[in-house]
Amino acid sequence: MSSQPETGLPNPSHVAIIMDGNGRWAKMRGLPRQEGHRRGLEALRRTVRNAADLGLSVLTLYSFSTENWRRPHAEVSFLMGLLKHFVEKDLSELAAANVRVRIIGNREDLPADLRRLVEHAETRTTGNTGLILAIAFNYGARDEILRAARRLAAEVAAGRLDPAAIDEAALSSRLDTHDLPDPELVIRTSGESRISNFLLWQSAYAEFVFTPVLWPDFDRAAFEDALAQYRQRERRFGGLAAVPARNADVA
Repeated sequence: MSSQPETGLPNPSHVAIIMDGNGRWAKMRGLPRQEGHRRGLEALRRTVRNAADLGLSVLTLYSFSTENWRRPHAEVSFLMGLLKHFVEKDLSELAAANVRVRIIGNREDLPADLRRLVEHAETRTTGNTGLILAIAFNYGARDEILRAARRLAAEVAAGRLDPAAIDEAALSSRLDTHDLPDPELVIRTSGESRISNFLLWQSAYAEFVFTPVLWPDFDRAAFEDALAQYRQRERRFGGLAAVPARNADVA
């Protein structure tokens, strides 16, 4: 692990990454977009290994959004194939490395074979106690919040929940990430400075690092640079003093 200053934040325990830039990486090299996605998968594998080595507890990766279905059919089919390949090829290695896989996103809209695939990935690693790898697949934060709100509304309509009892904790417990801590750091690659409907609720007080590195080039050095930037921040949570703790409460 890279050294940390004596004063300042420790490394975050939960890092979320918007993996962006595969297409541009390929275009810059005169290669098809599919090659950019292949290299992006290599970067994903590398980042998972680095996250475990750097002592993170949770790594959340934005792999496929609810909006990505609008891409050309051939590209969507290729990305689905990459997901299947990743699970089939990498799941045994992840399980052996004590990594627990979590899939967040809307499963109801997935084809049956993909739904079985993500459920298998979770079941295979459910007892692991090391790094939690949360993959956001068919995920959109607005969709996630809407689904949570509908769950609450259904419970109120059924008489199982008093509307006055609905608070932040109640909504959080109905989100896809109900069993995960909020991220302290969100990284976006490729130089874009937006969050693209990713973890809107959970990242309310997260620190953000926007790096110009395209996702296929995201390596250990880029990861450590983002962590170093995080450690220099002051997390205030609406208050006046910095909060140098991993899981500080919102005042």
